[in-house]
Amino acid sequence: MNKKQKKLLIRILAAAVLYIPLFLLAEGVIEADIHPALLFALFLVPYLICGYDVLWKAIQGIKNRKPFDEHFLMTIATIGAIVLGQYPESVAVMLLYQVGELFQSYAVGKSRRNISELMDIRPDYANIEGDGGQLERVEPDEVETGSIIVVQPGEKVPIDGIVVEGNSSVNTAALTGESMLRDVGPDSEVLSGMINTSGVLKIRTTAEFEESTASKILDLVENAASRKANAENFISKFARVYTPVVVYSALALGILVPVVCMFTGLGNYASVADIWRDWLLRACTFLVISCPCAVVISIPLSFFAGLGGAGSQGILIKGSNYLELLAKVKTIAFDKTGTITKGNFAVAGVHHSPVEEEKILEYAALAECHSSHPISLSLQKAYGKNVDQTRVTEVKEISGYGVEAVIDGSVHVAVGNDRLMRRTGVEPVACHHIGTVIHVAVDGQYAGHILITDELKEHSREAMAELKKAGVEKEVMLTGDIEKVASSVAEEVGLTDYRAGLLPADKVTVVEELLKENEGTGKKVAFVGDGINDAPVLARADIGIAMGALGSDAAIEAADVVLMNDDPLKISQGIRISQKCLHIVHQNIVFTMTVKIACLILGALGIANMWVAILADVGVMILAVLNAIRCLFVKKI
Repeated sequence: MNKKQKKLLIRILAAAVLYIPLFLLAEGVIEADIHPALLFALFLVPYLICGYDVLWKAIQGIKNRKPFDEHFLMTIATIGAIVLGQYPESVAVMLLYQVGELFQSYAVGKSRRNISELMDIRPDYANIEGDGGQLERVEPDEVETGSIIVVQPGEKVPIDGIVVEGNSSVNTAALTGESMLRDVGPDSEVLSGMINTSGVLKIRTTAEFEESTASKILDLVENAASRKANAENFISKFARVYTPVVVYSALALGILVPVVCMFTGLGNYASVADIWRDWLLRACTFLVISCPCAVVISIPLSFFAGLGGAGSQGILIKGSNYLELLAKVKTIAFDKTGTITKGNFAVAGVHHSPVEEEKILEYAALAECHSSHPISLSLQKAYGKNVDQTRVTEVKEISGYGVEAVIDGSVHVAVGNDRLMRRTGVEPVACHHIGTVIHVAVDGQYAGHILITDELKEHSREAMAELKKAGVEKEVMLTGDIEKVASSVAEEVGLTDYRAGLLPADKVTVVEELLKENEGTGKKVAFVGDGINDAPVLARADIGIAMGALGSDAAIEAADVVLMNDDPLKISQGIRISQKCLHIVHQNIVFTMTVKIACLILGALGIANMWVAILADVGVMILAVLNAIRCLFVKKI
């Protein structure tokens, strides 16, 4: 509980201690002869102790020409009750309203703490070696790219980088939502936000502090609240219309109806004073009941809690609007590499090559030396020697085909798929093995092909089944691989719909076709990619999901949902979390509005008194807030 909440709690307790004996006195339980003016003054003390801030906010709202909010309603209703001599009811309304505010503040604080704990990854300092080897603490944003920093056991990695010295294990829980340790050593990549658990690490930074992973994630989460869902926007618009309507309705009850009763004799009142007293009290009761805080508070809180609950599982959703869209996803298109498969490519063999295996691997590694694509890295790894980039000139990367380059100033090398071979006038030789086939041509002559294999992710098949259980109706795999490879992978994971041999632009076309199929149905289309070369498709789908996107600029920028690890089961978990959140939002809207409307009618008819009004307002708000914070509890989903 923070200072503000503690202060409010003290005010509530102080007001309650003063209120209880006064209530007993007013109800005749305690017999005493007390002047009405003194009784009014005594009740005014607990009223002001617990409600002075509500009165002040109402005054400020009027001053700023925005009077129609819950503070205005509470002020008018309670002052009206005091004028009518309903002192106990007036103080009780204000007291219980503040109890509801305290409860709501605590619930929001719990949601914020949930996100804060997840996002407690921003480092406070970085260690650099000073003169004599002594460590100096500096602000992380003062460290330049390429600097050497030292991370000791128990400290957070402050900036993305590469380990140059030392071995250790790092905890990635703050980034991925899972507490599994990862072993790192020289040449291992480490990301800001990871926690060093054992050995001392020396790290060469590869980014500035503001461009590091932790800063990007924090920026993503902090901006999520600004992107509102349709339900939140509806509530905001609803409140702007609803509040003036109920105020004018209360005025009609308190002024117009008594005038009508005076002239028509309706109601069989003993006196004119009784008419005005009865209807003014009904108007005050109507105002208390009408307070929309249960809806206005619980709906944004539901989405906020949903974002926090998803974030605690390593599922970062960029805003409430995307949380709402995710719940409506019925079609999902998957990129194959890095999403369904591990993307850990390895050279399985060199076939149909008239030159030595080592020579063709050398040409392929040199031609691909400027690329960071997993296939390129696997070729460089298979070559097994340092790649001298100075030997490579005139590099030309052709999207969807491959790479052409000149080696040693005279040897023209083409490395890529069969389309590239035919483009350069070379007829490729088909491979009979299943895997990714990289053809190589040297000086216009076919030099053989390299077979590269990839493994399925551990939970890929299970993930596809779980998506169906979560309500996804159509699953499509999109890949640039040949038909044979695509068919094999699709069969292994249980997919019947796949598209093979696609260029990056073709994937966008397929997603557009899927969008057209679902047009007008309310069903949404998601695309899941690894964030390396899928930015256009991620942006084009109704909702883009980047998987295993730690450190990937393209993913964090283009995707609407970022899964911070490589587990495809997180996709169905994210959908279920969003569905639960949206279900709770709808529950709260229906529940609160049904109770409100029923009690407003009863209040206008004089059946519901001020105590019923208190129950309708504060009681409903507490129940709605309790229901909303269920969005935080998602670990078992």
